[in-house]
Amino acid sequence: MARSGFASRSYRTRGIVLRTHKLGESDRIITLITPTGLVRAVAKGVRRTSSRLGATLEPFMEVDAQVVIGRNLHVISQAQLRTPYGQKLVADYPAYTVATAMVETAERLLEADADSTALQYRLLHGAIALLARGTVPPGPILDSYILRALSIAGWAPSFTDCIRCSAPGPHSALHVQLGGVVCVNCRPSGSIAPHPVTIGYLQALLEGDWDTVAATGPKARDQAAKIVANYLQWHLERAVKSLRHVERT
Repeated sequence: MARSGFASRSYRTRGIVLRTHKLGESDRIITLITPTGLVRAVAKGVRRTSSRLGATLEPFMEVDAQVVIGRNLHVISQAQLRTPYGQKLVADYPAYTVATAMVETAERLLEADADSTALQYRLLHGAIALLARGTVPPGPILDSYILRALSIAGWAPSFTDCIRCSAPGPHSALHVQLGGVVCVNCRPSGSIAPHPVTIGYLQALLEGDWDTVAATGPKARDQAAKIVANYLQWHLERAVKSLRHVERT
């Protein structure tokens, strides 16, 4: 995110590394999510074996970065590691693929809606931290994160009351494009009829009710995952490429 109005030519920010790109022979472009927006900056020399920044500025790491403002791209002159989430996640392939899908989703949402940056940052940070702890399976963390991130962006789904008329549920039909369950009177063509357990599971994901999530079987989880992925694609108007690599268990 371009920044203006700074009295100094540099600023310090905390952030989570979303992704990196090779630049030239020894540099990388680092994309960070920070509490105030997306930052894309060059980290010079980080691909050299002697670089102290190389291991710090890796995907999913939480860092404190000193950023020098440039005309085209900013430059990360210093970075201090806050929490090494990346070290834990790269050693666990299912968790790694989920983290990759989450950071891609965060970047896409912030490109479309920068006003919700602070909330999106806190949500992603919490999801990455939970994923790194390993106390909840990766798949449900991803689906819960996506539903909450879409809610923050203004696309909150409803799995209890009818999304059209607000008639209290439970309702047996769900319409992905509308964003939730629909009653008999409001049910449009193209609606689906998930298992009631699936609808309850989707609500648990939205609320972060991990006890209900843990008690739900694989069929409901798989059905819910497809609904969440379709809902995300509908609002982003394109697929999150990383989702295809996520391993579901």
